[in-house]
Amino acid sequence: MINKEIKKTYLNSSVATICTALFKRGFRNQFIQGIFPLNPNLPNMIGLAFTVRYIPAREDLNTLEVFKNPNHPQRVAVEECPKDYVLIFDSRKDPRAASAGAILITRLMVKGCAGVVTDGGFRDSNEIKNLQIPSYHNRASSPTNLTLHQAVDINVPIGCGDVAVWPGDLLVGDKEGVVVIPAHIVKGIADEVKSMTIYEDYVIEKVRKGSSIKGLYPLTDEQEKSDFEDWSKSN
Repeated sequence: MINKEIKKTYLNSSVATICTALFKRGFRNQFIQGIFPLNPNLPNMIGLAFTVRYIPAREDLNTLEVFKNPNHPQRVAVEECPKDYVLIFDSRKDPRAASAGAILITRLMVKGCAGVVTDGGFRDSNEIKNLQIPSYHNRASSPTNLTLHQAVDINVPIGCGDVAVWPGDLLVGDKEGVVVIPAHIVKGIADEVKSMTIYEDYVIEKVRKGSSIKGLYPLTDEQEKSDFEDWSKSN
């Protein structure tokens, strides 16, 4: 689990700033491509990853009957995803068949899960957007098209929207999308993001007052460095 201070830092940071902090560490491909929040008015999403992996379906192995099996990976994942974790699906960037629907996502919400993410789509999207759980997908999916992919693994490394996701990685989502932070650098990136956010607040304040960005963003001018130090002390 992550401590309260680190969680607060990420909750108050943009995904764009986090991506820049990751880029400074050499991580250039951590933003999940092709997804958006169903309800952009909810607070930022933050939670550790609990994964589900889909593969292309084979019709004889992926009939409606398989959902009666209590050990069906999708159902098991919904029940086993811990409180404050994000359930994330590798749906092969294919939204034609639903990764999940309103009933399963309601179950995650009631359990206290932090969010749900897929690089495919959800069915019942109009209902899901009204739930109090951050949900990210590509687009609404066909309600009954089950023949495109099937769940085969839970809590294993996956790919989601062209990003590698390991169980326990940190997922942060805002109105623009979701970024994946490798578990071993969560604290270091939080420290960097905190410093960057403070400086960006300073820059926005100056730019709104008419300042040029030259020497200010990025910070290369010695006088600007001195001004920022004075500002930091008083703020």
